[in-house]
Amino acid sequence: VLLRQRRQPHHALHARHHRRALDCFGHDRASMMAGVERMMGLASLAQQNAVSGQHDIFGASLGAQSQALNLPATEPWLAADRLHREFQVVGFYLSAHPLDEYKAALQKMRVQTWAEFSAAVKRGAAAGRLAGTVTSKQERKTRTGNKMGVIAFSDTSGQYEAVLFSEGLAQYRDLLEAGRSVVITVAAEDRPEGVNLRINSVQSLEDEASRIQKALRIFVRNATPINTLAGQLTVRGEGQVSFVLIKEEGEGEIEIELPNRYRISPQIASAMRAVPGVVEVELV
Repeated sequence: VLLRQRRQPHHALHARHHRRALDCFGHDRASMMAGVERMMGLASLAQQNAVSGQHDIFGASLGAQSQALNLPATEPWLAADRLHREFQVVGFYLSAHPLDEYKAALQKMRVQTWAEFSAAVKRGAAAGRLAGTVTSKQERKTRTGNKMGVIAFSDTSGQYEAVLFSEGLAQYRDLLEAGRSVVITVAAEDRPEGVNLRINSVQSLEDEASRIQKALRIFVRNATPINTLAGQLTVRGEGQVSFVLIKEEGEGEIEIELPNRYRISPQIASAMRAVPGVVEVELV
């Protein structure tokens, strides 16, 4: 175990906190979704009492106000799950994009955005490597009776479609489910109606990103979340993991490096950020 102490606190102390729709109610979205029937029941009771005019001797409405809203205990949604549910409801990513947490990894992998690649195709490029989150998949039959897939993707610069034929569809079908983020290699053709893409290969973005991540640093103020965090480090790999204890009054930090190496990725980092007591998680 390697232990280091620094006098100046890391910038994670100043991590930004985002307020999103529904998050202001004091419960995470997973708990609210699991307890939606109870919330609807309490709301219905409150409405019935308001209509019937039931009040206590102090004028307060009886019923719902005297009942605490006890929501089921659930695991918080991962960022990818939350964003996929947003897309299903409103048709676009509301609070962020699933690829945002992969930004640094995508730069290292030299993956082009859709906007960059489509512009390159108009200049003569015929192949490239893209990343995207699958938003829909349609399977059709060609004139010869073979299957083909039309896959819709979204990245941080826009939305696009690509096709693949029976052999590729059978090989990559599981990776191309809605909500999955992937890296694809494509052949491209500039046509009057727009850029046409044909998929040559598909890889899981999570798996590809995990191969290039070197270190994971978890910032905490006390030891409370350590056991929960340790339970998420289940697969050995090449990544270095360390816990950074932020000292009181901003007096500095103590970093404890774990002796073993683990598989680390943006998805694992996202899950750790959701653990109560974690200040920030950094991937290097």
